[in-house]
Amino acid sequence: MESLVKFVQDEFVAKKDFPEFGAGDTITVYYEIREGEKVRTQFFRGVVIQRRGSGSSETFTIRKMSGTIGVERIFPVNLPALQKIEVNKRGKVRRARIYYFRGLTGKKARIKERRR
Repeated sequence: MESLVKFVQDEFVAKKDFPEFGAGDTITVYYEIREGEKVRTQFFRGVVIQRRGSGSSETFTIRKMSGTIGVERIFPVNLPALQKIEVNKRGKVRRARIYYFRGLTGKKARIKERRR
């Protein structure tokens, strides 16, 4: 049964070519917002907290600071409204899911940049 589900996901789910990114990277996600009949593009820039799942059900969580309040948003990788993803900065972290980042403020909330 699992092989059948995997076959259907591979064949019928449209794959988009996004750059490789992981936890600790700072990315900008451009996505469409429909308001009635108007369609506009909005972006969300922040640090990737985690990537979770595989195949068509894969998601990633981004956290940004809006003033003094932290805002997190979960995006499915195969969301049709996603237009593009830009990797702004590659971060050096030792974990795949950096939940501890939620509790950090000020200079402690900085992530070192990974060398190429």
